[in-house]
Amino acid sequence: MDAPPELVNGVLPAVVSIEAAVKPGHPSTVVLGTERRGTGVIVDTGGYLLTVNYVVIGAYRLGVGLTDGRRFQAHLVARDFDSGLAVLKIPPQDLPVVRLGSSMDIILGQPVFLLAATGTVERRVAEGFISYLGEFDTHWEYMLSKVIGVTIQNPGLGGAPLFDLAGRVVGIAAFNVSEVARATIAIPVELYQLNRTELLEFGQIVSRPTRAWIGAYLQPTDRGVMVAGLVPGGPAETAGIREGDIIIAVDFCSVETRRDLYEELWKKRAHDKVVLKILREEQVIVIEVVSGSREDFYK
Repeated sequence: MDAPPELVNGVLPAVVSIEAAVKPGHPSTVVLGTERRGTGVIVDTGGYLLTVNYVVIGAYRLGVGLTDGRRFQAHLVARDFDSGLAVLKIPPQDLPVVRLGSSMDIILGQPVFLLAATGTVERRVAEGFISYLGEFDTHWEYMLSKVIGVTIQNPGLGGAPLFDLAGRVVGIAAFNVSEVARATIAIPVELYQLNRTELLEFGQIVSRPTRAWIGAYLQPTDRGVMVAGLVPGGPAETAGIREGDIIIAVDFCSVETRRDLYEELWKKRAHDKVVLKILREEQVIVIEVVSGSREDFYK
């Protein structure tokens, strides 16, 4: 498929570049570094723009570049660890904006395109089709009941808006799912729209209890869920969990998959005690973890 040039050119000015500077001591720098770049999209004439949380987490300085050469200092308005989205704000000075759609209005096989920043004013487009609409989980204690999978590899930096052929943003590109296949996972944009009022007023979704978080990177195996890594200083490391441990039960409920583990873990709230049954070197042990708040830990 070929997105009409006039359509691409019409939405292009609202796609921005983001530069984030993070102090070396912030916990996120272990994985993400201190200098980050990303893509965002302006969704409101008041200067609000959407991107992905991992680009801006912990930033003390945020810069935004428009295709017309204008540059602004931005500030973080809201972040949602559960969805992976973040909201920034720049001065509302004659800004281009896009219309928002919904993943509820798209179907498998539908043509879409991504627009991503590759530099301060440089942008790149890539076209493809909707290939997946459904549940998704991954290793950093993250699961959504619905994501958008597309047959496109993000042509630029993370946070690129995913457009339908009506020129509406339906998702925000989070990451490529393979170094080989041309595939990208996008976060449905309605996760922002449905919670916009709370996000802009409070900086997070206050009506939803904060989930228990243990700070582990988790991979499924045929024996249980293996701890592939630990967040330094996180609750799991503090409690004595080790890399290579296999979690076979949460609060004495057996877990066979990562989804099982997340569903049991998220029955608890931040700062609750969580009992993990661990298989370590062929021995079964029980470790109690005082869960944390990811929002507070990465503040």
